[in-house]
Amino acid sequence: MEFIQNLIGQANSLLWGYILIGLLLGLGFYFTVKSGFVQIRHLVEMFRVICEKKSPREKGGISSLQAFFIGAATRIGTGNLAGVAMAIALGGPGAVFWMWIVAVLGGASAFVESTLAQIFKVKDKDGFKGGPGYYMEKLLGKRWLSTIFAVTIILSFGTTFNAVQSNTIASALNNSFGLNELVVGIVLTVLTGVIIFGGVKRIAHFSSIIVPIMATFYIALALIVTVMNITELPAVIALIVKSAFGLEQVIGGGFGAAIMMGVKRGLFSNEAGMGSAPVAAATANVSHPVKQGFIQALGVFFDTLLVCSATAFIILLSGAYKDGIQGIELTQASMAEHFGSWASLFLALAILMFAFSSIIGSYYYGEANIEFIHSSKTALFIYRVIALGMIIFGSVASLQIVWDLADLAMALMALTNLVAIGILGKFAFKALHNYMEQRKQGKDPIFYADDIEGLKGVEAWPTRDEKYKEAV
Repeated sequence: MEFIQNLIGQANSLLWGYILIGLLLGLGFYFTVKSGFVQIRHLVEMFRVICEKKSPREKGGISSLQAFFIGAATRIGTGNLAGVAMAIALGGPGAVFWMWIVAVLGGASAFVESTLAQIFKVKDKDGFKGGPGYYMEKLLGKRWLSTIFAVTIILSFGTTFNAVQSNTIASALNNSFGLNELVVGIVLTVLTGVIIFGGVKRIAHFSSIIVPIMATFYIALALIVTVMNITELPAVIALIVKSAFGLEQVIGGGFGAAIMMGVKRGLFSNEAGMGSAPVAAATANVSHPVKQGFIQALGVFFDTLLVCSATAFIILLSGAYKDGIQGIELTQASMAEHFGSWASLFLALAILMFAFSSIIGSYYYGEANIEFIHSSKTALFIYRVIALGMIIFGSVASLQIVWDLADLAMALMALTNLVAIGILGKFAFKALHNYMEQRKQGKDPIFYADDIEGLKGVEAWPTRDEKYKEAV
């Protein structure tokens, strides 16, 4: 086991220390400049799009505003609570600064990948589906590349990420209620098995209702902590910035550790450039692909600049981060310091809901990609057994090994997607130009497949001739 853990650690050091950090930040900077700082310059337009009413001809579904708030609320979970704590514990307060940088630059990456997902989405029985696998195959003509991506998303969401979720739940419940981690893992596995094998949706439906409520309450608590300690906030921000560049010695690592942990935990939380968010973005019904690109970029800001920052302030405004504890236990200890022991108990129950919802959602991400590679009942059964096994494994494994496994799977997934969007990003920029030209004319932008030269493999969007014939 020690040999395997060392091997995983070396692979992560190679990928994150020399490849992914440069690629994530480099491409994010390139997309930012090439798009004319889309994630900053068009913030007002993002809010306009998110608040616009649905067209009367669009039957069913939900508005952009509803979709944003539901998605943002359910997005809060392990990455925002335990991930931020891990970043601070291992990388020091400076890791928070690099999470901010990943979010700002990642907003452009999120815009590009989600706009591409919309352009190359396809129709299915429930509406639309799509994502990196589709734009890799349709425009690049690389079925093998899209298959590799599908495998990496299965390894990430279907297995290793769920180990992180169950580890976080087990640690939180053990810390607050003294529950045995293995027992917690078994219960989680049984509940998940009931849903994925039995098709019983009631548990998942319950969590979809309670998660937004708990997420809202958590954000409210974070705002209270910030307001109560508003005079100390400038010193905390100064500590974050100084630590980010190694200008101040702090517990948790130096300059290199701050960058690596900030980038890794930032990506785990906001998923910008990873390739997972485009899968969800492709399902939206909008009049122009750029609209969903805007919404996803705004989602990155909300996730990291607001929620992750809130968690960071909760931790850094307490003294708990100096005590050598990590993960969700650090966030719990910080909450208890600010509000008393009840806050730690609330957080344990909240993370149970957050992480369990993530387990179910992550499982279905993996299942969709099993079907993309090879539709087979045998393959699906094997995947389900492995996915459930990883939940039990995560509940009893060490904090380090589950996060190391997740980092490795996430690195492989992000690497595949970043190469693809680096090549295809030009089509997202052309779509943005098309959108803004229509907005300058006072129009509600509408997209046609022949609006961008060089596009091929577009199925869900009609050409102008097809639209004209349909109207006639």
